[in-house]
Amino acid sequence: MASGGNIDRMPGSAHVPPQLRFRPFRGSRAVAAGLLTKRMLHGSAWRRLLPDVYLHAAAAAQADHGTWCEAAALLLPPGAAIGGLSAAYLWGVNLLPGTAVPVTLVVPPPLRLREHAGLAVWRSPLRPREVTRFAGLPVTTGLRTAFDLGRRPPRLDAVVAVDALAHRRVVRLPLLTRLCADRAGWPGVPLLREVASLAEPLTESPMETRLRLLLCDAGLPRPVAQHEVSDRLGRFVARIDLAYRQWRIGIEYEGDHHRERAHYQQDVARFNALRDLGWLVLRFTADDVLRQPARTIGHVAAAIRDRRSLAR
Repeated sequence: MASGGNIDRMPGSAHVPPQLRFRPFRGSRAVAAGLLTKRMLHGSAWRRLLPDVYLHAAAAAQADHGTWCEAAALLLPPGAAIGGLSAAYLWGVNLLPGTAVPVTLVVPPPLRLREHAGLAVWRSPLRPREVTRFAGLPVTTGLRTAFDLGRRPPRLDAVVAVDALAHRRVVRLPLLTRLCADRAGWPGVPLLREVASLAEPLTESPMETRLRLLLCDAGLPRPVAQHEVSDRLGRFVARIDLAYRQWRIGIEYEGDHHRERAHYQQDVARFNALRDLGWLVLRFTADDVLRQPARTIGHVAAAIRDRRSLAR
């Protein structure tokens, strides 16, 4: 390897040690190991992500939240862990907004970590059994991740998070309920109790959660999630996002993928089959749920009234 003086005279992009090409690293350690010089770290070949944490510029251009979690983990004191939405992301539940967000870290007192724009530091007690390793990174367990996200308002976001974690089998709701009882005095636990009672592991998307809560908060009966409909011979016909089985009312959330030709053709056949079996299927989009909630509630309430009257 070239001497430090030779490296220092090269352009920033001329020397990229293989072990530093793809993953974040501590700049001070790279300098101490003779891989780079301080001058090179300030060149165009490297991007500073966090204090003393760098990444090769080419890798930084494609960095996802997982890469930022790797970078943040380099600064974690022993006993702290990646948590919150960042832990959920590592567990396979991506609830991050579209824009860049800081990495959430759970740091138990008396440990300290300097604040930074790229880090969201939650100071909270954290037991060793609540931390595990995921892809080599210290991360809160699925149970602790759900415990933390489920007790942070707003309530809707908390239910979305617990629904998604439960659907991925990252957490089991009975264990979450038991943890609520064990930690009754912790901040946010009353909210988490409500969230756990509202959670539905069968829910397949955040928008399905939002649609279900919209109906329940309006005083309508709680629909069954992912209800399977069979024909008179017991053969499977279709699965419905939300259903009122007693009135044969189906409620579907239509995401953008339903606009694809193959999905559209499948939907037509599915809804025709459901209609033949006496089902009324109401279909709603994101605009209906987010921007026209009163109209959406009105459609469902009217369908329930009509079906109730027919049943008399």
